[in-house]
Amino acid sequence: MTVTELLESVRRVEVRTNRLVNDTMVGAYLSHFKGRGMDFEELREYIPGDDVRDIDWNVTHRLGRVFVKRFREERELTAVLAVDVSASSSFGSASRTKREFASEIAATLAMSAARNGDKVALLLFTDQVELFVPPRKGRRHILRLVREMLMFKPGRRGTNISSALGFLNHVLHRRAIVFLLTDFLHTDAGGASVSAARPGPGPASRNSTGRDVIQELGLTNTRHDVVCLHLHDPRESTLPDAGLLTVEDAETGELLELDSTRAAVRERFAGVNAERLAELDRALIRTGVDTLRLNTTEPFAPVLQRFFEIRRGRRRG
Repeated sequence: MTVTELLESVRRVEVRTNRLVNDTMVGAYLSHFKGRGMDFEELREYIPGDDVRDIDWNVTHRLGRVFVKRFREERELTAVLAVDVSASSSFGSASRTKREFASEIAATLAMSAARNGDKVALLLFTDQVELFVPPRKGRRHILRLVREMLMFKPGRRGTNISSALGFLNHVLHRRAIVFLLTDFLHTDAGGASVSAARPGPGPASRNSTGRDVIQELGLTNTRHDVVCLHLHDPRESTLPDAGLLTVEDAETGELLELDSTRAAVRERFAGVNAERLAELDRALIRTGVDTLRLNTTEPFAPVLQRFFEIRRGRRRG
């Protein structure tokens, strides 16, 4: 891709996502954390009804009158876009790949955060951390993130979600909203290879501590607000009736020959992948992490907006 083509791609994403980012989306994505902490604002004399836990006993003792500390909520949030750029993200049965789909979703979230005055960080990962852009504000920063999501060429092909989350837990010192965008392929959370029409998990995804992806998700969600956006291409779950097929696992290079004219083969493929998704759903429910599956062939904005509105209402209830 030339520089001109890159700039045109960035501009197209910016125009599309700007149309999607409205006041409802800006408010909806916040959903849980109103701010990252509390800043001290002032001392004032105690008024009946004040929380006794706010009494500043040192000042009270020194002045002989009861004083309380008043705090101001610090509004600024940090949103982290953790995007899976492993080889399986290059697959797409429609007009765009999962990576392009992820880039557009992430850009929408980034612009929502920017309009709200929040900082945005970007993590691109495979089976290692490929790129981390620390949180910053501003349109130029957001456009840089879009460029990286579209153009960055990862050095590895595999996936290790656990290591990516472990990295974030190490570098993020304040509570943040972490948006994890991945297809959940080749993890031990029920992630079978989509190219293999047989049951069983893919290669284990563990970090240096030995925690698997489900354990690391649960841990990360206690420190931050994690939202899993599961990117799913329908062709990963169903085979067309298209004769003899040779399908390749994008991450391992494994080849598998299938006779898709046989109904039993198509049913077997669909059944195995349906169970894979069901097992993944059960595992994610155990973590308590809010998860949304987004279909690459369908518009994501209405589904995402409704998900955040429901989530916000549930957290308030």
